[in-house]
Amino acid sequence: MQLSRSTPLELLRSLGTSPRGLVESDAEKRLLRYGENVLPARRVPSLPIIFLRSLRDPFTAVLASLALVSALVAAWATAAVIAVLVVVSCALRAAGEHRADRSAAGLRQLVAGTATVLRRATREAAPVAREVPVDQVVPGDVVRLAPGDLVPADLRLLRATGLTMHQAALTGETLPVPKYPVDDPSAWRPAPTGPQAEPPAGPPPPDPSAAPGTGPSPDTPDPAGDFDRPELCFQGSSVASGSGTGVVIATGAGTRFATADMAPGNDRRTTAFDRSVYGISWILIRFMLLTPPLVLMANAALRGRGIETLPFAVAVAVGLTPEMLPVIVTTTLARGASALARTHQVIVKRLPALHDLGAVDVVCLDKTGTLTQDRPVVECSLGAGGAPDDSVLHWAAVNSLWTVRLAEVPSADALDEAILDAAENRSPDGSDALEYDPVTALPFDPVRRLSTAVIRSPRRLGHHTLVVKGAAESVLERCALDGEERRRIAALADRMAADGLRVLAVARAERPAATRPYTPADEHGLTLTGLVGLRDASANTAAEALDALRRRGIAVKVLTGDHPGTAARACRDLGLPPGEVVTASATDALSDADLGVLADRSTVFARCSPEHKARIVRVLRERGHVTGFLGDGVNDLPALRACDVGICPPEAVDVAREAADVVLAAKDLTSLDHAVMAGRGSGAAIAGYLRITLSSNLGNVIAMLTAGLLLPFLPMLPAQVLVQNLCFDAAQLAFAYECPRAGALRHPLKLRPREVLASVTGFGVLNAAADLATFAVLAWAVSDARSETAFHAGWFTENLLTQALVMVLLRTGRGGGVPATAGVLALTGLLLPLSPLGPLIGMAALPLAYYPLLALVLTLYAGALHWLTRRTGRPEHQGHPEHPTPV
Repeated sequence: MQLSRSTPLELLRSLGTSPRGLVESDAEKRLLRYGENVLPARRVPSLPIIFLRSLRDPFTAVLASLALVSALVAAWATAAVIAVLVVVSCALRAAGEHRADRSAAGLRQLVAGTATVLRRATREAAPVAREVPVDQVVPGDVVRLAPGDLVPADLRLLRATGLTMHQAALTGETLPVPKYPVDDPSAWRPAPTGPQAEPPAGPPPPDPSAAPGTGPSPDTPDPAGDFDRPELCFQGSSVASGSGTGVVIATGAGTRFATADMAPGNDRRTTAFDRSVYGISWILIRFMLLTPPLVLMANAALRGRGIETLPFAVAVAVGLTPEMLPVIVTTTLARGASALARTHQVIVKRLPALHDLGAVDVVCLDKTGTLTQDRPVVECSLGAGGAPDDSVLHWAAVNSLWTVRLAEVPSADALDEAILDAAENRSPDGSDALEYDPVTALPFDPVRRLSTAVIRSPRRLGHHTLVVKGAAESVLERCALDGEERRRIAALADRMAADGLRVLAVARAERPAATRPYTPADEHGLTLTGLVGLRDASANTAAEALDALRRRGIAVKVLTGDHPGTAARACRDLGLPPGEVVTASATDALSDADLGVLADRSTVFARCSPEHKARIVRVLRERGHVTGFLGDGVNDLPALRACDVGICPPEAVDVAREAADVVLAAKDLTSLDHAVMAGRGSGAAIAGYLRITLSSNLGNVIAMLTAGLLLPFLPMLPAQVLVQNLCFDAAQLAFAYECPRAGALRHPLKLRPREVLASVTGFGVLNAAADLATFAVLAWAVSDARSETAFHAGWFTENLLTQALVMVLLRTGRGGGVPATAGVLALTGLLLPLSPLGPLIGMAALPLAYYPLLALVLTLYAGALHWLTRRTGRPEHQGHPEHPTPV
């Protein structure tokens, strides 16, 4: 026998407790045994730890290895320059990530402060209800729940009166869920739900899919289907109405709330950033690792040079490396994340997630709280004939008002609040519902699925009016209708439900004033008044934000656990065509490939479990989409882990905030739009940097390898190569401060490694051609004894000038001081060989005849560069389908 399916008496015995609560001494022992009732601690890594982790970056690791090789052959200058690059890169990255981690840690909130438990001083003493800190609650404690209370741990109900729970944080369900004790849980299974559905009227057959849970007590709930079990209440939910008493079955790390993010499949995925920037990195690293041995072997075979060329080979490998890639990426993303936090209160916890946001082309989200508010509103009230009738809303409001006011603990649920609000808007003083005198009320319960208010009118002395409101099928069963009329009204209710409305029926009955108490047996022979339809209230900014996302080339997919009609109605109300609504059960028979095709063309997926959401996100990624998922509950954790970038609002549960990469300022899509635009700006800056630095570096390396085989001396000394790289690297920092052009923000920016490298190859070959043309100019202009040092100076100058041209002509942004920085770089190339520093690194002054020829080479190079840029498309357009060569 599984204890999670045991009767209340068996459960209490297994936990060593009773309905009278624990003895204080037993509670203290259990606290020592099970530990405090707190979520597992998540510490923010220290700055040194983050610094050490950043050494795992592929470029950083290779640069560190090259520095070590240089030190081993006593090339101290080379080793020192590379070491500086490594330290600066790691320091910038560590500072940005540490700042984001601290901001995210500040979002953590307590699940609850105190809880009301029954405790006894001795076994014979009477139980006393007392407030204890939530972290002192232990398995076996008997907890009392009242409206507004947060559930302190996982509970099994022993008693309940009209108890409903807000479980949106756990399941995403908009409306409160009725909870009630079940004597034999093994005989219960979830009933089908819909827009007008209420809890099952009786215990159905067993649920074969249920399985025992795990945790500190033997009765921890099953994570798959236990959220629907009426006798279980979970940490992270709150009491909407009614009251109840339950026994604690799991605390701390054993609760469903805490264990959700430790489920299988919740490991961190490879994101779009990993696939793009790191993909480019690893391709280049392969070339870097091959370059030194190729240089050594070629020089040994053709020029008879030995190990003395190793520093030059290392310098060539470093020349191919975009050394500033980690620095530029980290600085750009950190600046974007900081601006988002400062201007829009959006916190980016994982810096690469900002790049992923810029590449997102599909956003998956739940309906509740993003497209709709967490409350229903009245859409219509129809008479029994199907025509609009305001009197139906009037009588529904009478029922809501007096069943709430006469309740043991007055508290309106979401449907009652919506009905009362709508009635108040039509009668602002509320006199319509208050003109009656209350007699009694029969509150809602999940078996009857309706509630009844008994009133009397001053104009009808000696008579009482029963006003009944509840699920349509339950009310119709109690109405005096013939079979044809009952079927007609049931069909009307079904059509309303199919249109996405939650349907309530209202009926009345006149009775002679009774002196005995009213009971549910009096709810018969009713006269149907009509039907009330309610829909989810649309979020205020959702329609505008959805339109903005569509204009930015982002498809929106709605993955919800709600009824298909409700989900479709919410989308239509916001101008989002739902198309064919797909139920999750229909996807179970599909292969991943077929589901991917279906997910591409469909917008709404209803009745989704957490596993369904994660699978849909995964197949979309496998089809090449960069996916974002916006979720806020425990049920969203698998999808938050499966997508490229996980997003959550600030009200999300702790475990969802921990799993998310981005925390929005508010629970709406406007904040998401701001984050996407910031991500595109950062992505455009990174793409522009890669385009420029790879083109220049590739051209220089091709020319250097060619010259090394043609010349009787090294084309550049290792120190000169590194000084040139250092100057170019310092100038490239300006790219991190550029503002993107409007064209770069219109569409998702995806960096595909092979296409990036294919695109820069043309520019690299063009750069190499300019370098080789400079060789010819130098061979003609320099012919004296200083030919080697002059050659070094001439090529050094030409390299920095061509790199300055590339920075200006291939830039994708504006501002940021790039033209000014390029000008400084060009002046450095012209003046450094003429300065006192020139002879120190092996360079001499050039003859004046060299400069006009160099100007001609640069003019031709600039013209060819401009032509090639126009032929391959503007950088800010690349990545859009109309421009097939994305960068």
